[in-house]
This record gives sequence, structure tokens and C-alpha cells, in this order.
Amino acid sequence: MVARWRGRDIELKSPDELEAMRAAGALVARTLAEVTTLAKPGVSTAELDALAEQTIRDAAAEPSFKGYNGYPASICASVNEQIVHGIPSASRVLVEGDLISVDCGAVLDGWHGDAAVTIPIGVVSDPDVLLSAACEAALQDGIAAAVAGGRLTDISYAVQSSIAEAAVRNRADYGIVAEYGGHGIGTAMHMDPFLPNHGEPGHGPRLRPGMALAIEPMITAGDPETVELEDGWTVVTADGARAVHWEHTVAITEDGPRVLTLL
Repeated sequence: MVARWRGRDIELKSPDELEAMRAAGALVARTLAEVTTLAKPGVSTAELDALAEQTIRDAAAEPSFKGYNGYPASICASVNEQIVHGIPSASRVLVEGDLISVDCGAVLDGWHGDAAVTIPIGVVSDPDVLLSAACEAALQDGIAAAVAGGRLTDISYAVQSSIAEAAVRNRADYGIVAEYGGHGIGTAMHMDPFLPNHGEPGHGPRLRPGMALAIEPMITAGDPETVELEDGWTVVTADGARAVHWEHTVAITEDGPRVLTLL
């Protein structure tokens, strides 16, 4: 079943279909946990990618990302100033103090899960710790706003407000990446509606039970302006500042938001 909004189709899932999405989401969570354990100084991002692909395929699932519009890997591995869509490479070896954002998707029995974490490599700076914590907190605040009967941009506003409060608290100048955001998810990885990480509340489609959204704030330690590299995928901060990315797949239910990408 789909709900229509300004000519767009928004997929609504039955409780059984959300359970199927939960299985895909749990696999994504397990894969990210395995990758987090491996991510240490001296390990390449290609090694992380190989582990992720093996974990997903061992569960009789497929990596959502591999081959998607020609993308060559099973995860996005974005290090330091890379915001999203960093391509894993044998030549990119992690070092002490790096921050790596790992985005992972899996499709199991036709249903997709999508999540991202930011991993500190060894000991990282205090500002980097605060930056990642602010992004993770914004994700949680966005999830809390994913309530049936609300509007899509209630989530956007919750994310934006959380980041603004963290910037004041941490005496930092955080940037919210505007060009990229969350999305509907279900029988495809990217579906309507697009979910911005900023904006006023009360706009967009009504949140209805059965909707599933990937909520994914991305913030920078400086100017939010982005540049896409010549590889056609990797997005970096224009000023070279560090960036972080956290994401969960979340279902709208009558009992409140349900995170589908937890262990």
C-alpha cells in the first residue's frame, strides 16, 4: 500500500513487512558492529569493506550499495573530511586519531536496512569526540520526533535544533550538510520522501504507521559547503574540516518510533 503526497508514492508497510525489515536492519547492525571491532590503526578501508560484504552474504543477503548506480563497494567509508560516499581502498589505511563514518545497507528477502556509525580510530581529539556525540544525539532526537500524526519536517527540525544546542554547549561552529539527507526505505533503498536535516516543523507528508525512514544527520566541524571528488562519489567538506554521519532505519508505528537497525 502507498500513500500519495503531491504526486509521490510513499510506501506503507504492514506489521509483517516491518518485521521483515527488522531482520534486514538487524543484519546491518551486526555488520556495523563487526566493522567497528576491526576498525583500528593499520587497517585499510578495503579490509572493512571485505568484512562487511562477507558478513552480509553469509546471512544469505545482498549488500544494498554494491553496484548501486555503479558504486563499487559494500560500504561507504568516509574518513575525516569526507562526509559521505567515501569509496573503500587498500591504500587508505587508518591511523590514530582518524574519524571514519561507515554507512552500510543490506537487502534481505527483498527488504532493505540502512544505517551508519562514526568510529574513532584509537584516541581522537576532544573536539572530534564532541562532534560525533552531537551528531549521534541529533539522530536520537530526530528519531524521537518520528511520531504518527506529525509531519515529516518535525524530524528535520528536531535534528537541526539538537545540533544548534550542541554547538552552543560545545562552543563550536557546527555545519549541517544541506544537500544530503534521509529518505524513505523499504522495497528499495532510496524512496520518497526525501528527509532534510534542517527546516521548520509542520511541513511535508503526514507521518503514518507503516512508513519507514532512514534518518541520517551529517554535520561538519566548520563550513557545511561540500565538494564532490573526481571519483564521482566521495563528498568532502570544502574547507577540509572534519565531518561525521550517524543513521538508523526507523519505522513509524502506532506505539511510537521503532528503530529497525539495532542489534
